[in-house]
Amino acid sequence: MSTLVDSQEQNHEHHHTPKGFKRWLYTTNHKDIGSLYLIFSLTMFIVGGAMAMVIRAELFQPGLQLVDPHFFNQMTTVHGLIMVFGAVMPAFTGLANWMIPMMIGAPDMALPRMNNWSFWILPFAFSILLMSLFMEGGGPAFGWTFYAPLSTTYSNDNTALFVFAVHIMGISSIMGAINVIVTIVNLRAPGMTWMKLPLFVWTWLITAFLLIAVMPVLAGAVTMVLTDKYFGTSFFDAAGGGDPVMFQHIFWFFGHPEVYIMILPAFGIISTIVPTFSRKKLFGYASMVYATSSIALLSFVVWAHHMFTTGMPLAGELFFMYATMLISVPTGVKVFNWVATMWRGSITFEIPMLFSIAFIVLFTLGGFSGLMLAITPADFQYHDTYFVVAHFHYVLVTGAVFSIMAGAYYWLPKWTGHMFNITLAKWHFWLSLVSVNILFFPMHFVGLAGMPRRIPDYALQFADFNAIISIGGFAFGLSQLLFVVVVYKCARGGESVPNKVWEGAEGLEWEVASPAPYHTFSTPPEVK
Repeated sequence: MSTLVDSQEQNHEHHHTPKGFKRWLYTTNHKDIGSLYLIFSLTMFIVGGAMAMVIRAELFQPGLQLVDPHFFNQMTTVHGLIMVFGAVMPAFTGLANWMIPMMIGAPDMALPRMNNWSFWILPFAFSILLMSLFMEGGGPAFGWTFYAPLSTTYSNDNTALFVFAVHIMGISSIMGAINVIVTIVNLRAPGMTWMKLPLFVWTWLITAFLLIAVMPVLAGAVTMVLTDKYFGTSFFDAAGGGDPVMFQHIFWFFGHPEVYIMILPAFGIISTIVPTFSRKKLFGYASMVYATSSIALLSFVVWAHHMFTTGMPLAGELFFMYATMLISVPTGVKVFNWVATMWRGSITFEIPMLFSIAFIVLFTLGGFSGLMLAITPADFQYHDTYFVVAHFHYVLVTGAVFSIMAGAYYWLPKWTGHMFNITLAKWHFWLSLVSVNILFFPMHFVGLAGMPRRIPDYALQFADFNAIISIGGFAFGLSQLLFVVVVYKCARGGESVPNKVWEGAEGLEWEVASPAPYHTFSTPPEVK
């Protein structure tokens, strides 16, 4: 109870802070901090997207034309780091900050000042990462997975800045995760039992535990990279008794749960939107909760499927192959439940629903290519080709990013009090849907034909496909500018919306989705 009173006092304090930038700087209000995360995430999405445009422009034709190969490697590295840590994760954290307190009936997040701090260290982390690009010798060029010895023996002094930036991102994530857990455990409204929590809250609770479990592992990996480079240790240097393959084990023990950190909140968003526009309660609520938990647990025992080509013992390869295939079962349960929710529902195809359906279809496609990669002997052929790039972009772009857009369109009227421009939003959806498939689907073909990833040049036979892929890439990049326009116009004003923005199933509003879009909260003026 004292935490609750503290947060209300702090909100009262916040009410008397100055307007303008200082208000954002000092705010402990979960809505303001949620907005800050979302604005930051959108900025990073555009910066990371610009780097992807450089990559696709270079690959438009065979040969080396636009950028130096070393700069090309810097672009692939920083594009990956920014999209993972700067775009997708902060966007989900922003949605969590905005929605979780309202969904569970809490006045704010449990630790409002830590909430403010966990956001404000992020712009510094990414400034450090981006500034490393302007160093002598350029920025990090060792891939977002920073494998040793590329990040130790063969890297420039940008490694130090990269390590520092990653540490700050990790600290931010851990603080955000602690905040989410404490809020959900301690500040639920009376009667909000565990099996009554909206699924978005459940998925974020499980994600927060994953973050706390794996972020210290990443911190350990980058610290060992730092000491190997600057302090004479040999963790990953075979000449000093170390092992570069150990780096991969440590990195992927973080890296595989990390990819589920980037998709579990997406499952929560889709499980909120699909029932609303199907006018039905979610099919199999309990099975969704258990499926999410099993995905999280299994994510810790599949890391070495990224390492089939490192010469593992046969028993190891078999274990990781079967464990990886097993993880597709709870994921399949979720897809089945979404489809069963829509089955015989009274469906309307509003923008959030369009993005959600696209998510279900295309994320499933990405899941199937993941199953192909799980088969050890087949993976020997697919490893480090564009087939892998196609796989993870289907789960991260048409998965995570589409779900974030679905959530943004679903909750924008709630956040701003205005309805967005539906025509522009439809253009954004259809252009994104068509272009994203022109961009990533042909990558499966060039990958199966043997085109390696992260290389600025390629054999002549891949030229036609790469031209198509690049055109899709530019179209997808330009389409996202429409999203910026829609959000900006909506935030500035527009048609006012009623309390009940989206017409859901009568009498089911509380269970169908979050209480957020359907419930007017009579908060005292100082809490607003």
